[in-house]
Amino acid sequence: MRTFPLAIVLAAAPLWGAGELSNRRAPGFSLPDMTMKQHDLADYRGKVVVLEIMLTTCPHCLKFADILEEVAKKYAGRVQVLSIVNPPDNTTTVARFVKERKLSYPVLFDCGQAAGSYVLATPQKPTISIPHVFLIDPNGVIKNDFSYSVMTSNIFDGRGLFAELDKLLNPAPPAKKK
Repeated sequence: MRTFPLAIVLAAAPLWGAGELSNRRAPGFSLPDMTMKQHDLADYRGKVVVLEIMLTTCPHCLKFADILEEVAKKYAGRVQVLSIVNPPDNTTTVARFVKERKLSYPVLFDCGQAAGSYVLATPQKPTISIPHVFLIDPNGVIKNDFSYSVMTSNIFDGRGLFAELDKLLNPAPPAKKK
């Protein structure tokens, strides 16, 4: 058995720690934000969408919210950040979270159906791993997804999400045939 230094494993983690729920059309939804404005995924066609499923009490979600805010500012006009919360979160907990984190991107309210459709929840597998982030291309296809773990911590705690977005926004040209 071959072993690798932890730094190499963590750097490579986005390559094999993601994608289990990828390469399919993103499920559609229309969900309200704090002001009851509806956000329909179809309204963001033509942009990359970063869709996070989170809870305001999740410690990893706190750090990730700061990263998502930076993404929203850095890629303004090309990337849309959306977060989805489910009960027990409510307007009070979300308002506090948005104010404390100084978020500019929408936090949307779900009762489980949208989140469940993204994680392919079933009666046999009813849980949703929080946080979970989906990267949706401009055509509405999930290109990658990440659930928080040691293997994907660079996405949620480091700069890994920026590298993934740069790949989506600036794809490598196809290899020339000889």
